[in-house]
Formats: sequence, C-alpha cells, structure tokens
Amino acid sequence: MKNTSSLAARIDALLPQTQCTRCGYDGCRPYAEALARSETELNRCPPGGAAVIAALAALTGRPALPLDPECGTELDPGVAWIDPQVCTGCARCLPVCPVDSIIGAHRLLHTVNSSECTGCELCIASCPVDCIHMRPRPSDERAPTPGENRTRFNGHTARLDQRAQDQARLLAERKLSAHGAVTEKDT
Repeated sequence: MKNTSSLAARIDALLPQTQCTRCGYDGCRPYAEALARSETELNRCPPGGAAVIAALAALTGRPALPLDPECGTELDPGVAWIDPQVCTGCARCLPVCPVDSIIGAHRLLHTVNSSECTGCELCIASCPVDCIHMRPRPSDERAPTPGENRTRFNGHTARLDQRAQDQARLLAERKLSAHGAVTEKDT
C-alpha cells in the first residue's frame, strides 16, 4: 500500500492540476491514485495531452496510448468568460471553480480572473442562465502552471473544509441551545 501511495504522489506531480474531471475522476489526485492501482488507463488527461501521457508511461512502465477521445481533446479550451449582460449573480459558479478564479458574490455581477482560470469548464454546467462561455486565453497572458493550480486548489479545498466545519459547529451549538431551552422550560 505504501508503494502505491508513493507512486500516486509521483503520478500526481506529473498531472497539470486543472482538476477538470475530464478523466472521469473527481480531480487529479483521485486519477493518480487509480493509475497507481492500475485501475485506469494513462491516456485520460486532455489538459496534459501527449506530453503527460509520455511522462506517465515512462514512470509506470506502461505503454503510451493516444489520448482517449471520450475524455476530450488536447486543444486548450481557453478561459471562462461571464457575459455581464446575462449574469444574474446567483453565485452557483463560485463553489465549483476548483481554483477560485471566479470573483463575485450573491446578487452581484461575477467575473473570471483569466490569469488563474485553468479552463476546466466546470463552471459552465453550474450556470442556470448559460452566461458562462469559453474564450481563447488572451495572447499576452500565460496559463497558470501546475504548481500554481495545485496551490490554488489546496486553498479552495481548505476554504470549503473550513466552511463545512464552521457550519457543523453552528448546527451543534443550535442543537445544544435548543436542547438547553427545552430543559430550562421543563424545570
């Protein structure tokens, strides 16, 4: 098991960290773990494309395969853009962005920080008014690196975990208060 964990970490280090889920897994780390256990093929990462497939083949000793077309293409999908004329400020796109590149708040216009957008396209399905579209990355702007993606994803995950802990604590406090109020009335 330790050997599998070590291999998964080395595989994960090769992946682009876009967290796009096109591979069929919930992110880069779950895909890396499945690869380390030989439960999936190494050709399921469109953002990584042929270069990542070759690196994974070299690392795992498995044959390189062409990119699985069911997962998408190697072409850069660009960056998300939110049409300001259509956005209603519902904020449904905020939690699904794995790197927090969408800026906005409930009932306010949202925008995308394109220099941080990985092009994962996860925000598109979350939008009830179809105001999110993919556009080419501006020519004067570089795509974020896997290291930057990993850092932003870890921050996103930590914020979601903290929010869940805070909500659980508040619910526990409310239950305790409600129970205490009932007990005081009974006495």
